[in-house]
Amino acid sequence: MKKVYYLSTCDTCTRILKEVELPSAFIKQDLKTDPITEEQLDELHNLCGSFEMLFNKRARLYRERDLNTQNLEEQDYEELILEHYTFLKRPVIVNNDKIFIGNSKNVVAEAKASIHS
Repeated sequence: MKKVYYLSTCDTCTRILKEVELPSAFIKQDLKTDPITEEQLDELHNLCGSFEMLFNKRARLYRERDLNTQNLEEQDYEELILEHYTFLKRPVIVNNDKIFIGNSKNVVAEAKASIHS
């Protein structure tokens, strides 16, 4: 599978997608207009091994709901990601059996190297 989960309204996602130069073979899914499904989230979980790794702890809702003061478990992370797109760390780039989560420079560089190797 060659896919990217992102937000078209997010400047960081847009910048990263330009930087990585995704080939046309990649399917782009805008999470705002096409929310992630439980099946898709399970596929991502199988690749990275943890819902917490996929979870965006910088989301405004994370603090607004005082989730940062709670002891969240894997099932909580899964339910929150399915509930609202803001809880999925973005972008998520899947290149066959490799997954790249988030926008750190290292992750972006690794994704670019993987895609263009």
